[in-house]
Amino acid sequence: MNGAEALLRTLADGGVEVLFTNPGTTELHLVGALESVPELRGVLALFEGVVTGAADGYARIAGKPAATLLHLGPGLAYGLTNLHNSRRANSPVVNIVGDHATFHTAFDPPLNSDIAALAGWLRGPVRRPEDAAGAGPDGAATLAAVLEPPGQIATVIMPADVSWSDGGAAASPVRPRSAPTFDQDVLTQVADVLRGGETTALVIGGTALREAGLLAAGRIAAATGARVFQELYSNRVERGAGLPAFPRLGFYPDQVLDQLRGVRHVVVVGTKAPVSFFAYSDQPSLLVPEGARTHVLAEVGQDAVAALDRLADLVAPDTTAPVTEPHRPALPTGALTVQNWADVVAALLPERAIVIDESVSSGTALAAATAGAPRHDVLMQTGGAMGDGLPLAVGAAVAAPDRPVLALVADGCVMYTVSALWTQVREQLNITNVVLNNHAYAILRQEWKYFSDRPGRADPDRNQLFDLANPPIDFVGLASAFGMPASRATTAEQLAEQLSQALAQPGPHLIDAAIPPAA
Repeated sequence: MNGAEALLRTLADGGVEVLFTNPGTTELHLVGALESVPELRGVLALFEGVVTGAADGYARIAGKPAATLLHLGPGLAYGLTNLHNSRRANSPVVNIVGDHATFHTAFDPPLNSDIAALAGWLRGPVRRPEDAAGAGPDGAATLAAVLEPPGQIATVIMPADVSWSDGGAAASPVRPRSAPTFDQDVLTQVADVLRGGETTALVIGGTALREAGLLAAGRIAAATGARVFQELYSNRVERGAGLPAFPRLGFYPDQVLDQLRGVRHVVVVGTKAPVSFFAYSDQPSLLVPEGARTHVLAEVGQDAVAALDRLADLVAPDTTAPVTEPHRPALPTGALTVQNWADVVAALLPERAIVIDESVSSGTALAAATAGAPRHDVLMQTGGAMGDGLPLAVGAAVAAPDRPVLALVADGCVMYTVSALWTQVREQLNITNVVLNNHAYAILRQEWKYFSDRPGRADPDRNQLFDLANPPIDFVGLASAFGMPASRATTAEQLAEQLSQALAQPGPHLIDAAIPPAA
């Protein structure tokens, strides 16, 4: 068994089922090794940012790690943007990065680079087997590392001669560490705070945004009057009828400070205390109200659901969480707007859908519109790096082929990873892509106005660097070039008809939804 086979066999024996890849010459023996490890499905993408984003989406939905296979330092660099989002999502991802043969690097060939330095930026462990015998053990240790709560990215750098050399053997899985428990003393303090009657906010994230955590938070809120908020960007949120619906924290500092106005205690569960996404000269970075105390009931990586359950048992033992009743908006009519496209989606959203939300400025109405829709999951680009939506959809659809995936992606975001459409067609994934096309980097126009409300500043609506209308992007033509059925909607009626048809048919589809920028 060569080193490549030993590594892949070890990962497969440890439960890894999918390898997303854009390989090169230094990875050819790893590609060949896939033939001897049929349990490991190879999924090809044309760009490494699609590879890494798809691995993230797969891990979030499957609840198990995916693997990537990348080509040397430049391939890893291409994939780092969505690995950044993955790191912020705490997704378990095993990165395999091919490298030159060990004897070849001394000659500094053109593609030579410091792969370990690039991988170290992800903050997970980096291993480099010295020979084929080390490939299996390093693979087992890497897999155990990515599974440590809350999940992380770990990297194996595979020199080509380690891959092709004999002497490897599959290694037994290494048991990862379990999630650390929360602090019982903090639990008691938080229970006392909630009983004390001072205005309190719970900010919940991570696994607390699944059914059990939401219901526990709902019980606490109903019994104590605490306000509950969802973190701004979450790796996976369960939503819909039969669940509590809590508002997300706002994007801008003044929005969050308004949401937390009058709060004397902020209890953080499974996330971090709220901070401003960007810095503003006249706004604070830490958004806990001045004079309020912060209590960390469960750190990121601790068992947030157990902490909420225990807290609910203490302060709300006989309380049932209020839940959202089933309801959908009526199908709207007329030209598409920032509000009514979301109403169309909410009116037609199928059971058990996976919604990818990279709608950015166009998605302000989405959460309210879909609150009473059938149960669904929402995935977001957690790190704020654009271009994650289409790749997340690929990974989610691979992880759950029996569930419809609806990717709601802003036009500017699409263009970062548009080649993901090719992979969707190649794999015949059940994904309906809705491009929210306002012909602009509208979020930057909003930011510019937020920064520049003084006289004499440039008009953001006239700034050509925020304009995507010249030349206009033909998203229907792009999708068609990849062999994907595509259509364009300018009215709510057209969007409803096209969305209904796309959801009813197998395989991927794209709808170009023309909407005006948010005000």
